[in-house]
Amino acid sequence: MSGKTKETITIFGGTGDLSYRKLLPALFNLYVNQELSEDVQIVAIGRRDYSQEAYGKIIQSWIETYARVHVSDECMASFLEHVHYFQMDFTDLSQYALLDDYYASMQGSNNIVYLAVAPSFFDVIQTGMRTVKHLSKPKIILEKPFGENLEQARLLNRHLEECFGKENIYRIDHYLGKEMVRNILTIRKGNLLLRNAWDCKSIERVEISCLEEVGVETRGNYYDHVGAMKDMVQNHLLQILSIVALEDVDGVVKQEQLKILQALKKMDVDSIVLGQYEGYREEEKVAVDSNTETFVAMKLFVENERWKDVPFLIRTGKKMSKREIEVRILFKAVDGYEADVLVIKIQPVEGIYLEFNIKTPGGDGVSRAKMEFCQNCNLVYRMNTPEAYERMLLACFEEDRAWFTDWELIEASWLYMLDVEKKLRDVKVLTYPVGTDGPCSFFDLL
Repeated sequence: MSGKTKETITIFGGTGDLSYRKLLPALFNLYVNQELSEDVQIVAIGRRDYSQEAYGKIIQSWIETYARVHVSDECMASFLEHVHYFQMDFTDLSQYALLDDYYASMQGSNNIVYLAVAPSFFDVIQTGMRTVKHLSKPKIILEKPFGENLEQARLLNRHLEECFGKENIYRIDHYLGKEMVRNILTIRKGNLLLRNAWDCKSIERVEISCLEEVGVETRGNYYDHVGAMKDMVQNHLLQILSIVALEDVDGVVKQEQLKILQALKKMDVDSIVLGQYEGYREEEKVAVDSNTETFVAMKLFVENERWKDVPFLIRTGKKMSKREIEVRILFKAVDGYEADVLVIKIQPVEGIYLEFNIKTPGGDGVSRAKMEFCQNCNLVYRMNTPEAYERMLLACFEEDRAWFTDWELIEASWLYMLDVEKKLRDVKVLTYPVGTDGPCSFFDLL
């Protein structure tokens, strides 16, 4: 995009973890690869009293740690010339006049405003931005979760669309920017072998895992209010499930996703397991009597002909024995043989794993053949594959909405979760030791 329209991206939450770990390294990658305009301006808004120089030193260390591309002194110095720290309390509406004056001096266009803050701040920011006149038709990127309940989410959505226009709202789920999540469609569409076997006649069950070795770290205050169910299941895992289960892979993806979310069968209480890792209540900014779940395992069903009686097992947890995001497809076994297995590895390993039956070489028995493609094991592939936030930010600059989440999908997720939340009242939160597989396995749900 070098040489194109002057671009300005404003980040509310410029001193937050998301900005440091993801957004600024992603913007650095895009800048070094000349995917941004040469005069791009990045405005990082924060409450802390940092000078321009101090902020630059802070983000330099984060970029050096998390950038995908090589970080040279020359590239870093050039990039920092485009980063501007603007101190303000964005909850104080009177300070938006100062921000307006700042924009007037910058004269940017193709503007993006990224709300890298908790959903509880969305409303006050959109109210303040209504008074800003020198930011023409900004595109607004919202981080999920969107709202803390369905009523609040609907209210926020209405306010944002009234203020900025429906066409200018970009609801980001960075999981949809991950290389192997996008690859799910290609695997289904481009391989007749799998395309014809992607249904209840051939598939025994689907397992979707998102496991973390870390705990809540610095997010205790936020996490203790939402828990694993809203933080991971509603936001990310239902999105992955809806992509795996698409009825028509040649149709409009978001429309097909919506059909799947609307076809999810209501759950019974025996299909949910909740857990909390030992020591969670001692974490910073976590209530000492907290009953918030850090582990969720669920069995779901999609009520349509393609997926009749096929269980979709989803599991997510913190302080687990390993870090892993993957989709595992277990096919039905032929009598006398083991079942074939297809694994789509999303993170930290990115790739495809396939296991099937063959005759034992030199004998009459049956052995298992294992074939694996590891994308990020290949240096060239790894260097040429953009990170999820790179891909999503660039798509917003180019007004490509294909992989951003529509409001209808968010509302469908909320409606489904409302029924789930009713069931949670009767589910005991089990304690599990740190570094284990949690209080249950997938087999416990079958």
